[in-house]
Amino acid sequence: MSAFIVSPAVAAALEEGRPVVALESTIISHGLPRPRNYQAALEFEQILTDVGVTPATIAVLDGVPRIGLDAHGVRRIAEEHLTKASVRDIPILAAAGASGATTVAATAHLAALAGVRVFATGGLGGIHRGASTSFDESADISTLAVTPVTVVCAGVKSVLDIEATLERLETLSVPVVGYRSKVFPSFWLRESAFTLDWTVDTAAEIARIMKSHDELGHGQGIVVANPIPADQQWDPTEHDRVLAEALALADEVGVTGKAVTPFLLLKIVELSGGRSLEVNLNLARNNVRLAGEIATAWAEVDRA
Repeated sequence: MSAFIVSPAVAAALEEGRPVVALESTIISHGLPRPRNYQAALEFEQILTDVGVTPATIAVLDGVPRIGLDAHGVRRIAEEHLTKASVRDIPILAAAGASGATTVAATAHLAALAGVRVFATGGLGGIHRGASTSFDESADISTLAVTPVTVVCAGVKSVLDIEATLERLETLSVPVVGYRSKVFPSFWLRESAFTLDWTVDTAAEIARIMKSHDELGHGQGIVVANPIPADQQWDPTEHDRVLAEALALADEVGVTGKAVTPFLLLKIVELSGGRSLEVNLNLARNNVRLAGEIATAWAEVDRA
């Protein structure tokens, strides 16, 4: 018996060499408020389906890691109170017959096991502020160091230490390429203070990098930093004010560990009157679209 289940639709697409994009479930269960999260989950999948790409939303349900969810599974990740599951949690959930929404790390890990090579998310996890004393580093980073999946993201969330995150990715030899930008984005904003060494203009270029990556024996993932369009980014002044307030609240309450990011994201939604949520949804849609283009280009390169 397999330790995980690949849905019939995803299995058929992989077998036939058609494009597939992995989608995480934590963005649905922990990153967006109900009932908007369910609508977003359906929309992300539909964006891919509309362009001939098979969506593979990933989660652990009743102890079984699933790569590709049916309609009932999508509803479950949106409506049930699921554990936030990283890579280390997967075997524990499996042994207990429990359910969990997969983080970027867990989604990338399971996608790679199934042979899915492209993954769309909102923002990548990274090094937390104050990590020099707390040692708080997202497993997203270490997982990408050993997992050959191309992750499309709007950079890392600005609640994190962006400079330290980029340094860590460099140390672990994880390539970071900007999509039509030389500046690394900071989630709600198009730009951070940090420039990138490499930029690409097309999905086909990214697919060729993936091919070279494989041929040269590299086992790391690839980070594609995809800035939100200028007319959709959050107002920088309001962003800075709200972020400072949310960080202060987290310190006051004493939130730590993996609870920090979900706490901050929900507080930022509240403090911004929902404006950050709309930006979050726009950047996620943008990433899903680009991931679909990359997966389509990869399917063509992989068949060549």
